[in-house]
Parts: sequence; C-alpha cells; structure tokens
Amino acid sequence: MSGHPQVFLYDTTLRDGTQGQGFHLSSLDKLRIAEQLDAFGMHYIEGGWPGSNPKDVEFFEAAKARTWQHAKIAAFGSTRRADRKVAEDPQIATLLAAATPVITFFGKSWKLHVTEVLRTTIEENRAMIADTAAHFKAHGREVVYDAEHFFDGYKEDPDHALGTLLAAEAGGADIAVLCDTNGGTLPSEVFEICRQIRAKLRIPLGIHTHDDCGLGVANALAAISAGAVHVQGTI
Repeated sequence: MSGHPQVFLYDTTLRDGTQGQGFHLSSLDKLRIAEQLDAFGMHYIEGGWPGSNPKDVEFFEAAKARTWQHAKIAAFGSTRRADRKVAEDPQIATLLAAATPVITFFGKSWKLHVTEVLRTTIEENRAMIADTAAHFKAHGREVVYDAEHFFDGYKEDPDHALGTLLAAEAGGADIAVLCDTNGGTLPSEVFEICRQIRAKLRIPLGIHTHDDCGLGVANALAAISAGAVHVQGTI
C-alpha cells in the first residue's frame, strides 16, 4: 500500500507450530522447513528454544553453517530468572550459544503471573526484562521482546503492562511484540490497545496473535492498522 511502512514477517512454525498434540519434527524436518520459508522470503524464522531438547540444538548447529538468502534465524527463550544475575543464568547462556543474529525472549505482562507464577515483585520483573534485553544487545544481537499475555494484562492493569514494555525499551530491545497468548481478544480491542501503546513507545511495535477464537488473522491486521510493523505467525 502506498505510503504504508514495510511490515516484517516473523515465522514461528518451528516453535509455536510444533506444539500441536502428536506433532513432531526432526531436526532435519525443521531445517528443510526453514529453507522453504527462507526461499519464500520470510524476514525472520524462529528456530526453537535452544537447550530445551536435542533436536533444537541440532537445528541451530546446522543453521549456523548455512547462508540464508532472506531470513534471519532467531533463537527463543525467556528472561533471566528472578533474583539471579543475567550473566549467571544458564538459559541465557544457551540462547547466546545458539549464535543466531536474533534473540527473541518473553517476559510477564500480567501482574497475576508476576506475583503468582514468578512469585517476585513488580520491580524485579521489570529488571529481569531490562537486564535480559541489555545483555543480549551487549553481545551484538538483534533483540525481539515478546510481551506474553499482554492484552489480558493490559486490560487488568494498563500501567503495569505498559511498564514492562518500557523496561524492554530501556534495556535496548529493538522491538516490542504484543502477544494475545490466550487468543481471546477481539479485533476492535487489539486495534485500540495497539494504538494506545504505539503512542507511548519509541521502539517499533509487533503483534503475535493466537487463533483460539478464529480471529488470529483479523487481530494481526487490526494491529497493522494501528501501527504494528512486525507480525508473527505460523504456517
């Protein structure tokens, strides 16, 4: 569309797409799918969670040895653990060891998850997000921050949810991705929330929708209409 900024496509097939019941991919399967996604012209390909299983380790080892024509390969993981220095967190080390140009990590947007799942403070949760982004940037990576359960968290406590995005921005994240992890947000809500967030962030905005209500595509398009320039999805 004339005058519209470029939208970057980020494929999560090799992680989100493998979570269906009874669905399994070998490391070679994952490599062949990645090659086809690259040939298609995908901008980013998320390869999986390094260290979570031997297949993902094999995939990232093989991906290092290949020249990708279009796509950047991304490794996926989480923030550092609560009350642990980022440089001493083994999970953070495995993400760096994957040697991908892009690292995508998720953090908690919903206050309920901070207090009841992580069992930590609001301040520590924000520090976990900022520290993790800064650590990956210090190692020369492009950093994508996935704000897990963002829409649920924002509807319950907008200031808290926004604060987690600002922590990622302060840490140097290159983009903040709003995730509709439960898949229960309506397109009108996605548009309005993305519009509000877009006005408060300096870094670009992304969207990650789930299709539980059959609205995954509609919600992604609504986010683009509100200014998102990075769209995550799975074939």
